[in-house]
Formats: sequence, structure tokens, C-alpha cells
Amino acid sequence: MFWAGGDPAQTIAELTSLGIRSGQLGIPGDLPLSCAPQWRDALRAANFRIHTVFAAYKGESYADVPTVQRTVGFIPPATRAEREQRTLGVSDFAAVIGAPGIATHIGFVPESQSDPDYIAVRDMVRRVCDHAASHNQTFALETGQEPARVLMAFLNDVARPNLGINFDPANMILYGTGDPIEALGILAPKVITVHCKDGDWPPAGVAGALGKEKALGAGSVGIPRFLAKLREVGYRGPLSIEREASDPARRMVDIRSAIALIADLKA
Repeated sequence: MFWAGGDPAQTIAELTSLGIRSGQLGIPGDLPLSCAPQWRDALRAANFRIHTVFAAYKGESYADVPTVQRTVGFIPPATRAEREQRTLGVSDFAAVIGAPGIATHIGFVPESQSDPDYIAVRDMVRRVCDHAASHNQTFALETGQEPARVLMAFLNDVARPNLGINFDPANMILYGTGDPIEALGILAPKVITVHCKDGDWPPAGVAGALGKEKALGAGSVGIPRFLAKLREVGYRGPLSIEREASDPARRMVDIRSAIALIADLKA
């Protein structure tokens, strides 16, 4: 997974130098969506495929669990209308570049289906799904902020055929919401795309703390058993490496290592 914001041709060249020919494109909340034609042209020139366009939003922070609850996704009421329009715009961006799907974090969905925030977000997701469907796109919700059974119940309640999941095993660990292998068994029928990401559980006794992301293979996911579970449930889609290290050099080293690890395990 990589982010728009820099020069499209230069960004793609950096990825193809690693032997990567496809991926997920993240759209920062402040990126002008009018740059879609430049991305389309650069992608076509490099014969690079985008599986998913991922929407982020202005004002989001992943500092800790309470901050995520206040700022991320569709849950905060004050930014809901603005973020709905932004998500529809990201869907239009994806249509310009020829991507078959969009995705986002919608935030912590309440468990109670009678909660006003639950109802508002459910209806918002339905509208986004319907807009995405007009472009023949899927809409994927990223895992992590709810236990698997809560997320599955929400998907079933939304009841849109183009709604699915971007399964991130590390997020289940980072948020402490459940074993990712068990969660994959529950959510498998809805999985559209997958992140290959690793991390460790939140520190014991620290309320609201998140776990720590690690280089692929260095955390608690258990990447060999994760890939084995993907095979078991019949997943045949892309494996998108996500590494959020703040140091660009460290990030590239870890991405190279992740590519080698996945190739070795697949062999």
C-alpha cells in the first residue's frame, strides 16, 4: 500500500524498482482529487494496477484508542457529512484511474443496532455502496476496530452486495480485538483484499493504548499461519504489503524484506 501526494510517475517507479506491479493507493484527506488524470496516465504508462483506492480524512489521528474513537472515519458526527462527500469523490477518483474498488476505516461501530450513531453510519455506508456500485466498484471496510462478529453483523445489516472487507491481520492485534486467524475464518466470505502487516498486542495494563506495528514477520500475527489460512479459506486476491514506519529508509528496507518473506512462504 502506498500514498498519493508525490509525483505519480516517480512514486510508481520506486515501487516497480522493487518488482511490485500492483497495489493499493491511499488518498490523503487534503489531496486535491483533480489529480486523478495524472495518476491514471502514470499508472497506464507503467502498466501498474491499483486494486483499491483507500480514503483517509482530514483530522484523523491514530495516537491511541480514545483518539481513534473521536477522530477516525464515519463515526464523529461533526465531520460525517463532509467525509461522505469526500468518499464519493474518492470513488469518482477510482473510476478515473480504473480501480475496481475503494476502502476506508469507518471507525468504531457501536454494537447496538439501535444506537443513533450506528444507524447513521449504516445508512451512510449504504449510500457510499450505492455510489460505488454506479462505477461497478466494491467498497471495503478495513478490519481492526471491532471484533469479527460485530463487523460481520454490521455488513449483514448494511445488506449491499458490493460491500466487503479489507482484512488487516495486524489491526486485530494492535486494537486488541481478537486473534486474526480466528477472525479471518469468520470474515472470509466478505474479504475482498488483504493487508500483509504485522504488529504486537497493546501493553498490558495501559488503558486505551494501541499495540505497536512491526516489520512483517517480526510481530505476533504469525505470517506463515496467516498465509496458510488465506489458502484454506480460498482467498486468491492480492497481498498488499503495508508498512507505516516513519523513517522512509527503514520503510523501504522492511518492504524489501516483506517481499522476500512472502515469496519464500508462497514457494
